[in-house]
Amino acid sequence: MKNVVSAKEAVSLIKDGSTVMLGGFLSCGAPDELIDALVEQNTKELTLICNDTSFPQTDKGKLIVNKQAKKIITAHIGTNPESGRQMHDGELEVELVPMGTLIEKIRAHGAGLGGVLTPTGVGTDLEKHGKTVVIDDKKFIFEKPLGADFALIYGTKVDKFGNVSFYGTTRNLNTVMATAANTVIVQADELVDCLEPNEVVIPGLFVDYIVVREGEE
Repeated sequence: MKNVVSAKEAVSLIKDGSTVMLGGFLSCGAPDELIDALVEQNTKELTLICNDTSFPQTDKGKLIVNKQAKKIITAHIGTNPESGRQMHDGELEVELVPMGTLIEKIRAHGAGLGGVLTPTGVGTDLEKHGKTVVIDDKKFIFEKPLGADFALIYGTKVDKFGNVSFYGTTRNLNTVMATAANTVIVQADELVDCLEPNEVVIPGLFVDYIVVREGEE
């Protein structure tokens, strides 16, 4: 049985300077209540790993507006003007990574791999700042694995053993992030006794804490 805690209790584990993965594609599959609790806690100097910085007044975007991040590693920031402003003003370090490469870097950490080779970015500034490898006369960029201290993820249904299932595209980056952090906290829309085996997308062995969405059982 996994620990079922409140959002406030869960994020109290996260201290200033932590590296935190945040699931979701914009607001789809984002652990919004966990993020709200982290905003309320006002933890600072965070390194955030996320697909995007959402919108200024929703989920991940609130952390940017509240200036809780010192760095973000992300695929895009275009939907949140505050991210761009802080980046240009030198208030926020932004490392932009192609979305597929970002996912593969996270997956590599979860799988215990030493890194991944990708042709994405060859011939661009990405190549200038990294190592390259030539295999069969084709050039690849070497990308290191990417892990975190914490992963805040979402699940549509979660059972008491920590197994997670999803509805539609809400799974997005939540699945790989669950494998790549030291501590994984899942926000559940619904908590059930036991999922059917075919429903399980993330095995419970990856999950440390469950937070049930407010108003749900």
